[in-house]
Amino acid sequence: MNSKIAAAGRFAGRRGTRRRHALGLAIVATTLVLGSCGKPQSVLQQMRARGELRLVTLNAPTCYYLGPHGPQGFEYRLAAAFAQQLKLRLVVRAVANEGAMRAALAEGSADLAAAQISSDARWQAVGVPTASYAEIPQLVVESRGKALARDIASLRDTHVVVRAGSPQLVLLQSIRGRITPELSWTALLADQSDPLDLVNRGDADYAVVDANEFEFARHLYPEARVAFALPDTRSVQWVARSGATDLAAAADRFFAGARESGELADIERDADIESRTFDYQDAHQFQADIVHRLPELQSLFEEAAQDTGLDWRLLAAVGYQESKWQSEAASADGARGIMMLTTDAASAVGVNDRANRRENILGGARYLAQVIAAIPRHIAEPDRTWLALAAYNVGYGHLEDARVLAQMHGKNPDSWDDVREQLPLLAQAQWYTRVKRGYARGWEPAKLVEQVRQYLAVLEWLGADRLARSDASIDAPLFVPSDVTAARYE
Repeated sequence: MNSKIAAAGRFAGRRGTRRRHALGLAIVATTLVLGSCGKPQSVLQQMRARGELRLVTLNAPTCYYLGPHGPQGFEYRLAAAFAQQLKLRLVVRAVANEGAMRAALAEGSADLAAAQISSDARWQAVGVPTASYAEIPQLVVESRGKALARDIASLRDTHVVVRAGSPQLVLLQSIRGRITPELSWTALLADQSDPLDLVNRGDADYAVVDANEFEFARHLYPEARVAFALPDTRSVQWVARSGATDLAAAADRFFAGARESGELADIERDADIESRTFDYQDAHQFQADIVHRLPELQSLFEEAAQDTGLDWRLLAAVGYQESKWQSEAASADGARGIMMLTTDAASAVGVNDRANRRENILGGARYLAQVIAAIPRHIAEPDRTWLALAAYNVGYGHLEDARVLAQMHGKNPDSWDDVREQLPLLAQAQWYTRVKRGYARGWEPAKLVEQVRQYLAVLEWLGADRLARSDASIDAPLFVPSDVTAARYE
């Protein structure tokens, strides 16, 4: 009996030991779990777990907008390169103003804000600024009809306009406090005219704007010119969401590496290309290219015309506008060849080798035919073709936005002349914020269509027989018959 009791006691002791051992393991595991719960993931760890970088930016020419072949803009290109370095998918949310950007950071729906931000107390309250990655010159812009101003003293007793709440307003306040106490200005609210618009119309003497903003806006305001640059530049940063010091540090390393490798300079160059006006060839160059380039391409344009039912001279005019009939032509957004096909467009029309002249021309013709087919059937020619050419350049969605603006202004959305007037408005914030696809370089399709029409008129005027002669020479300067010449958007 006693032996049984002793054996039971020994068993109970062993069982108690096992229980104590299990309990100890459970305590250790619980401690580890609680310890990990007490140390939450960093923002970078959260992003890697999601597999994406969530960016908030502005729908603006210097930041992010939809071009004819996809997203464009300096900040988009820069953030895309950063996301690629982090091996994360970039998710972009474009908002209307800086207040909405700060709200996205504050609520945690965005990891990073990128819109050429000059960080101040408002930004620091919701996030962590990176180091500066650029210094933007600040320009004083005036109307061409005025005597050229040279310095800040020239602004005394003049009507200076600036956007309310902008970094330029902060800069003027600083200059007034340090240099020119007499300096005054009018701060324009968001729903008022653009400062450059007032200067262009002669309703203001001077406007203060970013240099890169002016590179885009000068196409819209031909009477505005640069008077001088202010002594202070504007430092710009990204802002990571609150607590994201690791993300801000990673961005700083990215900027340093991109600057050293030349990648930052490449992105800046691509952004500069986007803001430039079209480089129109003069009549003499077109004359030379008709003689020396067109003869070896004419049969290819004619073959594409037979395939699509389009006029070969229209295809040739589009090809000249796109590439000046150069097979090796390439653009910053990846378009290639005589008809400047993107990878997506080439794939959509079955082109495997964009460097092949025949494939490129045939693919461009098929793509243009598809765009023409997408134009509402009730629209008559030639407006149908002119609208399609605009869509070929800027994208069908942006063309539809311009047609919406035409309706808003009581114009005919089926008339090319009326839609052409609206296209440049897609580059003005007071209008592109009211349409579905946002900002576009709307002056470009307006100019492109008119230039294509002029090239087409010349080719029609010369005649097929004369064009087909490889030894053709044209002694007189080329001209466009007055009955088909369209007014340019200069």
